Amino acid sequence: MISFLIITFVSLSQLGRKNIQSFFGIQIKPIFPAKYIGQKNYTFSTNNSDSIQYSSSINQKTGYSFGGTVRAGISKLIAIETGINFYQRNFNLNVDVPDSNIFVQNDISFINYDIPINALFYIPLSEKIYMNASLGASLTMKPTRVGVTTKSTGSNEFYHTGIVNNKFGIALNGNMGFEYRIKKIGIFYLGGSAQVPIDPIFNLQTLYKHEGYKSYLYGDVNGSYFAIDIKYFFPIINNKGKQFLEGPIE
Repeated sequence: MISFLIITFVSLSQLGRKNIQSFFGIQIKPIFPAKYIGQKNYTFSTNNSDSIQYSSSINQKTGYSFGGTVRAGISKLIAIETGINFYQRNFNLNVDVPDSNIFVQNDISFINYDIPINALFYIPLSEKIYMNASLGASLTMKPTRVGVTTKSTGSNEFYHTGIVNNKFGIALNGNMGFEYRIKKIGIFYLGGSAQVPIDPIFNLQTLYKHEGYKSYLYGDVNGSYFAIDIKYFFPIINNKGKQFLEGPIE
């Protein structure tokens, strides 16, 4: 809905202006852990009051994103870029119980969607090659919590749950890259981007169960990332000839 309103507003504002173009495209990007702009690894440990000492850690791995993107032109060198994207972030889970010589591993994936609203600036390097940079924010939606169960030797069981406290959130976006424009084929874009959520994407809860004993660990996971952006924008189709056929009266 937000994307539609933006596109409609910008399209109406372009009436009467020439050489200002808008584009629709698709994008896909692998997501990598971002230790320079956020925390990549998280470790949560029990305190001294617990009868069994153990620790739980979560490490962000490579994920991916794909979706549709729209550039609504404001001028020849400025546009608003928006769309809707699917994200899957992947994590590795580890639990260590030193006194019992137990170490277990598992994986968990977290899905969310976002609607970015970025201000995009073009820098023409030649007739067909442009460098561009964008900055903005995304409205993110996290549909549901996720969880996995890991069993070890004997009656040891571990439960990891990614708890979503807020269904919606805000993230900051940054992007820079290069594009090659071919009038009849479209625009090919390659660049890099980063996203930093303002709030944690989920809260990790670890439950350790052993013969009636239960112990919980909690910790927030930020989910910041770097990504390689691969985009393709469809060419603009110019309608040639008459829009309507002449009727018998004409």
